[in-house]
Amino acid sequence: MPTVQDPLMIVTDLDGSLLDHHTYGWEPAQSWLDRLNAADVPVVICSSKTAAEIVPLQQALGISGAPWIGENGAVVNGGDVSEVPPLIPDGKDYPAICQTLAQLRNQQGFKFIGFADVTEKEVSEWTGLTPADAALAKDRQGSESIIWRDSQENFDRFQQALKEQRLALIQGGRFWHVMNEGSGKATALAWLLKHIPSRAGQPWITLGLGDGPNDAPMLDSTDYAVVIKGYNNTPVTLSRRDEARIYRCALYGPEGWSEGLTWFLAQE
Repeated sequence: MPTVQDPLMIVTDLDGSLLDHHTYGWEPAQSWLDRLNAADVPVVICSSKTAAEIVPLQQALGISGAPWIGENGAVVNGGDVSEVPPLIPDGKDYPAICQTLAQLRNQQGFKFIGFADVTEKEVSEWTGLTPADAALAKDRQGSESIIWRDSQENFDRFQQALKEQRLALIQGGRFWHVMNEGSGKATALAWLLKHIPSRAGQPWITLGLGDGPNDAPMLDSTDYAVVIKGYNNTPVTLSRRDEARIYRCALYGPEGWSEGLTWFLAQE
């Protein structure tokens, strides 16, 4: 089992994992956050949230300066540790992604609605965020969040049309996320680990925590995986078979987050 004395990195989803799905609170996880901070263990956010959302959250959580991954892996930031080059240097930025989506909708009649199509008030109603926080969620760099309102047949056509534009579709807890092909949480984490040195130059030992289908690639790529009980109808299905390194929580949100860390780290 890993210990906090190892070159340990915690890689965590936010909504429904470290943050409560309904209230966005994290109080049940605070004691573990304090302990990890005291042991100088980086807590790397790996989330669908934007940079504008993540940086203030880092401050509130007491993990400012740690590396982070935003927009489901579309954006990677080395924090105070290192400068990390763009994951996909020639990828589409947010305006280009939105322009492509608008063209596909106009030309092929796909029915969907994205953050770029609505106001902060509507994003607030969709998510339960305050209007101010919804504005931060709309401040995007490398992906668009959409609600699909069309048939399964057209959904398949939509995925193919995106692929032809070198874009991919990833399912999150509340939305589908359109982003550059080749990006994603697992790819972004591998890219980050390549550029962030650990203490004493030893390889990182990674422990991932998540609750949604979009977390599965990330959880498949970490040394240890915590699957937090989630509200999504689609289960989190992992490809890995090393069951001794996987823990499936009985609890939701930050309670499950703490449960998972306790399972792996309290046995040291």
